[in-house]
Amino acid sequence: MRKNFGAKPWTYPQPVFILASYGEDGVPDAMNAAWGGISEDDQLSLCISAGHKTTANILARKAFTVSMATADQLAACDYVGIVSGNTVADKLARTGWHTTRSEFVDAPLIQELPMSVECRLISYDPDSCRLVGQIVNVSADESVLGEDGKIDPEKLRPITFDPVHHTYRTLGPVAGSAFRDGAKLK
Repeated sequence: MRKNFGAKPWTYPQPVFILASYGEDGVPDAMNAAWGGISEDDQLSLCISAGHKTTANILARKAFTVSMATADQLAACDYVGIVSGNTVADKLARTGWHTTRSEFVDAPLIQELPMSVECRLISYDPDSCRLVGQIVNVSADESVLGEDGKIDPEKLRPITFDPVHHTYRTLGPVAGSAFRDGAKLK
């Protein structure tokens, strides 16, 4: 038997993204955004309201980075989602994070978050709050690469947002490759 909950924004897993941008003064800023994902082969779409300092920064600079929030940085990732850059000008600095400028877009990379998607702004619709960025590069620290030279989620330890319980969770172990592993339908 199923239980009905009505129309809710509940999906699993819901990645936790940390958007980073530069303000007009060149100071790096970051925010936590859990509503987003890949929308085209080379595009990322996010739902962020116009009132965020990060939104204003992105619109001014036409660029941003999206880092995967990690279990190792859980407290800082949550902090940038709770505290507004409109009221705490140095909120990214208060996390203890360090930034470097992306080689590909006018936005910061957060050194403590080992995987980032670097984007150029394609569009922003203030009515729907939909922000779309063109992916121009994905970068990852070597510490999260596997023996195959690719990003290893077990080393990255990305967190997801649980919208039902309003908490964060880590991804679990590999479940398999299904048909590539010879799985059969029942």
